[in-house]
Amino acid sequence: MKSEQYVPQRYVPGDYAREHIRITPTRLADGRRFFYLDDDPEYVSGSKTRRLDDPRPLTDRFAPHQDQEGRMVPFQPPQMRRDPLTGDWIPMATARMNRPITAGPQATAKGNPLAARKPGDPYQDGEIPDEDYNVAVFENRFPSMMQVPNTQAADQSSLVDGNPLWPVREANGRCEVVCFDPDERALPADLPVSRLRTVVEAWAFRTAEISAMEGIEQIFPFENHGQEIGVSLAHPHGQIYCYPFIAPRLEQELRQCADYRERTGGNLLTDILKAELDSGRRVVFRNATWVAYVPAAARWPLEVHMAPVRDGILSLDQLNDQERWDLAVMYSTLLKRGNAFFDKGDGKGMDLPYIAAWHQAPLHDPRREDYRLNLQFFSFRRAVDKIKYLAGSESGMAAWVSDTTPERIADRFRQLGPLDLEKGENQ
Repeated sequence: MKSEQYVPQRYVPGDYAREHIRITPTRLADGRRFFYLDDDPEYVSGSKTRRLDDPRPLTDRFAPHQDQEGRMVPFQPPQMRRDPLTGDWIPMATARMNRPITAGPQATAKGNPLAARKPGDPYQDGEIPDEDYNVAVFENRFPSMMQVPNTQAADQSSLVDGNPLWPVREANGRCEVVCFDPDERALPADLPVSRLRTVVEAWAFRTAEISAMEGIEQIFPFENHGQEIGVSLAHPHGQIYCYPFIAPRLEQELRQCADYRERTGGNLLTDILKAELDSGRRVVFRNATWVAYVPAAARWPLEVHMAPVRDGILSLDQLNDQERWDLAVMYSTLLKRGNAFFDKGDGKGMDLPYIAAWHQAPLHDPRREDYRLNLQFFSFRRAVDKIKYLAGSESGMAAWVSDTTPERIADRFRQLGPLDLEKGENQ
């Protein structure tokens, strides 16, 4: 099977990616898009190629299917409903009830769908066609949102029970998976900086390409890590959610940014970074193009934000080559320091459960220029043997109470020893 003809819409690789990363597209058996991102020189040069055909007997994902009573019914796209109290759109992701869970005490399936294919293994329902890979990106098989061809307009609403209080629309977004490495046992913190550089390129590539798709308002790359976070697959990977709306957290931030612009004429995120640098009290590390700091009003018992030094960067695809390399180094350092943050008494730290959330400017909202790219990294672990539960105040009223202070978090990060942020820690 030959690689399909794929012409990038907006992605333009920099010098490093042109020479050291090869992107090879194909489609999985049910029609979902799949991309290999190779940094292995033999594949970059073209002397070796990846397997492109998916051997599984999957039916087209949009084909009619049998319901529980054996009747053939047309494919139904996921829907979302608007909460009249908050204005939030809530996707109804019923297909995710059937997704395999292979990690933790709630595991319901054997095998790892993110692992490279293993000939002869009883489990043959993996998403990766080849027996090896470097980084891979593909559409989620069990998405919360998806774009379905030949259906009603994305902005066309119906009503729950015919009542105008409850508008319903198709959840006309997109969900992708980013596999960071083929090693099933690897931790993202232990990957070499060169592999994380390929992951950064994957984020930039998908941000650029998805921004050309109709109906998408926000692109959100993120990583869930650890059983306690609720990760269903124990494999180094992240996801990209592409919303047909602006998510509530970003909407809240955009309102604050717009109000700040109107009051002061400045950019709120730029001024926050400048204020943190001027203070220096909560800056935990930095290199030539990135700064990592604990925000002055941190909510979580471990929380670090990262932002590029250069002003005017709205999204990951706008980073230049140096900024992408420096980001890989900083991200590696952040993950290692996160794992070392809590001391079990043996000096080895722990595999920290965390969420790494990329906040990018919305695609079409007029407040886009008021925003600025930033990473928000946090963990709800507050001690080696304790987690912060989001109980009555946080869950019921979204009114946060911190169990520590931002200054203590920053001090702990700085106590973990000297850094080499030019080559990456322990590289």
